[in-house]
Amino acid sequence: MHSGIRRRTLPSLLLAAAATAAALMPGLARASYPERPIRLVLPFAAGGPSDVLGRALGQKLSASMGKPVVVDNKPGAGTNLAADLVAKSAPDGYTLFLMMVGSQAINEAMHPKLSYDTVKDFAPVSLLAASSLMFVAHPSVPARNLADVIRLARAEPTKYNFASSGAGTPLHLGGELLNKGAGTKIVHVPYKGAAPALQDVLGGQVQFAMVGTPSALTHVKSGKLTAIGVTSAQRTTLAPDVPTIAETVPGYEVELVYAIVAPANTPKAIVDRLNAEIGAAMRDAEMREKLLAQGFEVRTSTPDQLGAYIRSEIRKWAPIVKETGVKPE
Repeated sequence: MHSGIRRRTLPSLLLAAAATAAALMPGLARASYPERPIRLVLPFAAGGPSDVLGRALGQKLSASMGKPVVVDNKPGAGTNLAADLVAKSAPDGYTLFLMMVGSQAINEAMHPKLSYDTVKDFAPVSLLAASSLMFVAHPSVPARNLADVIRLARAEPTKYNFASSGAGTPLHLGGELLNKGAGTKIVHVPYKGAAPALQDVLGGQVQFAMVGTPSALTHVKSGKLTAIGVTSAQRTTLAPDVPTIAETVPGYEVELVYAIVAPANTPKAIVDRLNAEIGAAMRDAEMREKLLAQGFEVRTSTPDQLGAYIRSEIRKWAPIVKETGVKPE
């Protein structure tokens, strides 16, 4: 008799205990996390602007969270190497990914057999910062603004070229998006990196280029390049006198937007803790000033806002990838 009662009540007791533990888990995760170093995986080589961003954030988080945030540079396969590594990592908050959202969205469209899904395999944490691009011209081109460029390019289709850091990059497809919006056919010339692309425009071998705003500004100020327009929706504080492309081609917007994501199924309490810590780090005045010097404008978000932005970027770039027929290099 007693054993029958025990058999019937034990499962109920276990279920109750499990429910209590589950209810306590968010608080426990928040209280105990982190208990060891956190790995921040970057899809780019050391030394570039994104590396500066990742290391600056890592230092801030190390100080505020009480455990080291170790930057791990994993360049390769057009950012896919790092993305795959993080997507397959344990969802425990100890492996994070500094994502360039545009690159991931382009990869999603350009690689039909990716080993991960940019939406399903990551838990959005927070936007970090954005950096605009600048469309520039060699001074020999008789154009001082985008309306001039469009007039020239329409009058002599395919005569003009634009350089970028490589096929399938946001800089390349940013140029193709401009072609689409402006009704032009400026021909893309891919380079293996931003430096050689910029060098050939400075030398006059290519008439135009889509380059990072900080890289372009030095040459614009010295008169070696003409600033045609910036790609952000609003004018950048780095070059407030340079108009946006959207002022001539409404709706145009391309930015290098960086965010932090974790593997899918990372506990909400950990995501929320990271979101709060990142928000505090990016609001720091010294941090903002340091990043602005590198061309970054701080832009944080909620996890849900980041998730919506990632999905919108995938929708934006998929048709451009299809229309241009660009393939992975």
